[in-house]
Order: sequence, then structure tokens, then C-alpha cells
Amino acid sequence: MTHKSFTSADKAISEIEKLYNKSKAHLCDGFEKFASGKTPKKKVSAFYPEIRFKAKSLERKDTRLSYGFTPHAGEFSTTVTRPDIFGFYYKEQMALLLENHGGKIEIGYSDIPMPIHFALGEYYHVEQELSSEALAAFPSLFDQPDLSVMDDEIANCRYVTEAGDPEPLSLFTAPRVDLSVMRLKHYTGTSAKHFQNYVIFTNYQFYIDEFIRIGGEIVADKKSGYHEFVEPGEGEPISRMPQMPAYHLKRPTGGGITMVNIGVGPSNAKTITDHIAVLRPHAWLMLGHCAGLRSSQKLGDYVLAHAYLRLDNILDRDLDPSIPIPALAEIQQALAAATAEVTGAQGYEMKRFMRTGTVATIDDRNWELQPSIQQNLPLSQSRAIALDMESGTIAANGFRFRVPYGTLLCVSDKPLHGQLKLPGMADKFYRDRVKQHLEIGLLTMSMLREIGPAKLHSRKLRSFNEVAFQ
Repeated sequence: MTHKSFTSADKAISEIEKLYNKSKAHLCDGFEKFASGKTPKKKVSAFYPEIRFKAKSLERKDTRLSYGFTPHAGEFSTTVTRPDIFGFYYKEQMALLLENHGGKIEIGYSDIPMPIHFALGEYYHVEQELSSEALAAFPSLFDQPDLSVMDDEIANCRYVTEAGDPEPLSLFTAPRVDLSVMRLKHYTGTSAKHFQNYVIFTNYQFYIDEFIRIGGEIVADKKSGYHEFVEPGEGEPISRMPQMPAYHLKRPTGGGITMVNIGVGPSNAKTITDHIAVLRPHAWLMLGHCAGLRSSQKLGDYVLAHAYLRLDNILDRDLDPSIPIPALAEIQQALAAATAEVTGAQGYEMKRFMRTGTVATIDDRNWELQPSIQQNLPLSQSRAIALDMESGTIAANGFRFRVPYGTLLCVSDKPLHGQLKLPGMADKFYRDRVKQHLEIGLLTMSMLREIGPAKLHSRKLRSFNEVAFQ
């Protein structure tokens, strides 16, 4: 099937929807017949839609924007999926290409098969619907997920275009996006369609409890701009909580706030950000607790991370720890301004309870038990002021996936100074401080929404030969 050309992003996205829905319907119809006992005579296949674009002129209407243009003249393409989730995003990116370069957008089918699991969607479980005999025949009759087209080589700046092939337009292929959509439902208990463009990560349920309370109050206010609060299960009872439950304070345009309890550890932090990154959020923040490393800090003090000492090693294969993770001015300023507004302190007065500096992220929860001379040297040499298990990973994955990031932590213990995290003390501290900390995070997200994505998606996050899509 030949590709159709469009000079309108609206018409181009309509064509994508038509092609995607046709492929999905063909696969779902074939599977429904197969599940009912009618074995197809030949393999049932369908393909992802694709966007193609040929850039001739490299003049740009707005050179301040960090995305929406190709790095040089040539042919570019990307496979696309789930227009029900990404339709607005695709339309915006195509509109910028046309605005910056002129020419035409081409839409048609790619040669990448759509796996049946992804066509059926995140609410369907193949194994529950088929007999053991049908399961054995299943892989030969329907395309299965292919990991060779789902890696992160584009995002990691390691992708090499074969001679004669178009260069990538986006960081993620359609199968990679579909995999993450499926995984998000599994890990968070909510569909990707509910995720908002401003995401807060935390490592304690206390923050989620407060977010649920505040979210209910905000939605009840008809003038708030928020219209729905979605919890794990999406309104249906669940027998057990997912591994990293997500909660969504939604606005009609996706400009609301999602909060995820990622639990403890850099592995969880990498897992969830690997998948949320495909949704192309405008910012994500880490709000959690940390160990204060300076004697001058008090329990309840805040730490605004300006740099990260990555001792967790979780991303070493994708992003060498020698690569610096820069602070992003817009995020840092919003976090500082929100802290000032919520606490009522201004300027020099904020130094009484907030420090800025390096946060060390480690993969050992019992790091305190290591010989002090062994662990203290890198912490001292880096001038670290706090230590946790998630912030460096979240920031590094934000940098890797071009998602603006930031960190505001709260000191909950000082192991190097004899103040350990113990049940009674910790419980009281958490409940006393969480409300204010979360209010700062929510206000920060409101400020970032006012700044807008064009200013948030910094050129600091873009590589030399960058893809056009944000």
C-alpha cells in the first residue's frame, strides 16, 4: 500500500487513526475466531502505521524550540501506535515539522508487524482465553512481540541507520511504546491513557494518602480545572495493590498530575521511568525522604538537588556514570519558588531549612553498615549533602529520555550523626512533614504547567544528531 501525502497535521492524524484501527480490527477479529475454535488457514498479520517526512529546507520559524525540526536534510520516519493515547502528541509533532520545514507528511503502513498482544490491549490476557492446544498453535498464527525492534538504541544515541534507510523521527518505535503501555498497566494498576504530563514519584505511601485526600478536594471544586481522580483499579475493586500504584489528578488536556509510589530502590525507579518516558511527559519530580549527611541539617529540612552522585550503577550500561546530569533552571527555580510560597520564607531565610547541593544515590539500603572510612570518602569528596536510593536514577533516566526532571527531598534521618530511622520517631516525622512537602510538589507542577512545554524541554537534553519529535 502506497503512502498518502498531507500538508495538514489534522488530516495526517486522521489517516493514522484509520490505518491503526484497521490493523487492530483485523487482528482482533482473527483472534476472536481463533479463540472460538476456528483455526485460520494462514497467518493473521497486520502492520503499524508509519510517518515519513523528507526535510529539504532547514530554516526554522522559532529557533528557541528544542524539538520539532530535523537535524539536517534527508528522509526520516517512525512507526506509530495508539492514536487514542498519542493522537494529540503526534499531531503536534507533525504540525511543527510542517511549520519548520514545509513539504508534506506521508502516512502509510510500515513493514513492522503489530503483535497480537498489543492489538488486544492492556485489558486482555491471552493465556486466560485459550486452551493448552490453542496456546501451542498460537505463535505460528499471530505475530509475537519482537525484542529486536524494542530497544532504546535511539534514546541512547547508539542507533546506526542502514544505508538507504530513513533516519528516526522519534526516540521510540511503535512496538517499544506498546510494550511500555502494557507494562504500565501491570506495574501501576492504571492504563497509560490516564497518565498526565506532570509526574511526581515518591517512595512512601504517606505521600499517596495525602495526594488522595487533596485530589478529592480539588476535583470537588468545579473551578479547579481538574475533572477526575483515578486510582489503581480505575473504579473497579482490586484484590491486591500493584507493585508501583499510580494515581491521576486529571485535566481534560492531559495537563494534570500523576503520582506514583515507586517503593524503594533504583531498580524500581529505572523500571517505571523506562515506561513512563514513552508517554513524553513535560516534567517529572522526585519527592521523597533522604539521609542528611551534614551535622548542620535537622530532621524535616529540605534538600534541593543541584547535582547527582550516581553510586547505584543501575544505568551504567545505558548512561555511563561519568556523564554529568545537569540541573535544569526552570525546574530548580519552580521548586525554590514553590518552597518559598508554601513555607512563607523568602531568600536568605530559606537557608534555615533548605540546602542545595549534591545528592548521592545508592543501591544498598543498609549502606550505614559499611565501614565508615570506605563510604564516607566519595560522599565527602563529592560534597554530597544527602543520600537516597532513587533520585539519581530518576534524574539520569530523565536526562537519557529527554524528560525534564528535578528532586526535592526531605531529611528523615542522619545515620552518620547518630540519628537513625526508627519506627516511632519516623512515623511521627512522616506525618508532620508530608503535607507541606506534597503541597510544594503540587504547586511546583502548577508553576511548570504555566511555563509550558516549549520552555521546559530544554536544549540541554538534546543530543548532537537529535530526533525531531519531542
